Amino acid sequence: MDLGLKGKKALIVGASKNIGAAITRCLAAEGCQLFLVSRDEERLKQLCGELGGKQGHHYMAVDLRMEGKPAEAAQEAVRRTGNVDIVIHNVGGGLGYKDVLGPRSDWEDVWRFNVGIAIEMNRILIPPMRQRKWGRVVHVSSIVAQVGEPLGEFSGSLPYTAAKAYLNAYIKGLSRAVAADNVIVSGVMPGVVRSQGKFWDRMIQEDPAKVKDFIDHFYPAGRFGTAEEIAPFVALLASQQASFASGSLIPVSGGMV
Repeated sequence: MDLGLKGKKALIVGASKNIGAAITRCLAAEGCQLFLVSRDEERLKQLCGELGGKQGHHYMAVDLRMEGKPAEAAQEAVRRTGNVDIVIHNVGGGLGYKDVLGPRSDWEDVWRFNVGIAIEMNRILIPPMRQRKWGRVVHVSSIVAQVGEPLGEFSGSLPYTAAKAYLNAYIKGLSRAVAADNVIVSGVMPGVVRSQGKFWDRMIQEDPAKVKDFIDHFYPAGRFGTAEEIAPFVALLASQQASFASGSLIPVSGGMV
């Protein structure tokens, strides 16, 4: 299938590792010119070197949780590429907040990380897409936004779950507002993706029996996913082939639905 991505200019937020790096490699292989954003300058430099090619990839190391930085990154992407055709929002997390009765500031911090950054960048990047009558904006959400966090020993972060549910509602509403201009706003909802050095990777090493019990209860596929299994869905939603996919939220979750 020809995704029609050759020559498209894509901004990937949270690009340097795990799902972000897999998406970066996938879009580079499709011929996109990339502008990569994350906090880790060394990883960004290494990834751009790995991609090589003649597309002229760029990167910016910045902490998007700092005030004003999302707008700054969006403006720099436009300056460096001329125009941005595709935006991939791949930042988020629970920030360690798990208290369901925690202070409002905790919830607001998680909301900003998972939703606010995307909103701030979209305000700058979507209007030119509407003028050109072509754009793709893909958000990496989470399956927990739809099914809720599992309970028990491995229960997750309710602020994170609530923020991703908000993100899904934002995707649906924004998609309706801009679809007539061929700006397709969508999202993917991964389940647990095993990433080196992260929580589940450590737990598999420390207590594989408990992890197996968790998987048996929640993941019909019998395992966690990989970043490389998420990236092709993002690429499809970023492509010419997604022209009728406005508002789509695709679970890629090993059967956790």
